[in-house]
Amino acid sequence: MIRAMINRLVVVIVSGLLIAPMVVFGAARIVKASTVPTAENALAADQELAKALQDNDTTGIVRLLDKGWAVITSNGDIGEGPSIFPSGIRSGYRVLKTMSLSEPRVRLYGNIALVTTKVELAGMFAGKAFDIHERQTDVWCWKDGMWKCILTQEAKMPE
Repeated sequence: MIRAMINRLVVVIVSGLLIAPMVVFGAARIVKASTVPTAENALAADQELAKALQDNDTTGIVRLLDKGWAVITSNGDIGEGPSIFPSGIRSGYRVLKTMSLSEPRVRLYGNIALVTTKVELAGMFAGKAFDIHERQTDVWCWKDGMWKCILTQEAKMPE
């Protein structure tokens, strides 16, 4: 009887030693799979940024833009720094009413993603209403387990 209990105990310990690494490494793979750059989570980040812009959510915008972010506007101007949109929003200089993305094209190059979309924008800029259609490419860099937008390139589409 004691021998049978010892045999069972040995089986349980050996089984635990064999199964534990599979559970630990299997769990690590699951976590790792959700914390690697993918085309899907790059597109989700781009859509999240569009929503923050549409909602005039200054905190959300800053969270998604890299500290070295720049925008090349459809007029050829360059704006630099993640505070450009939030400061314009806070001052009332730039306020979006709509921002709609369509026709996404995502290309992933390691920890860099290029997300190109058709964008419909409407709102107020410098006291004047605007309603424009653009193609926009956002360049995203995977940093510390999340996407950060490092560059936005805008191109006005003919009406």
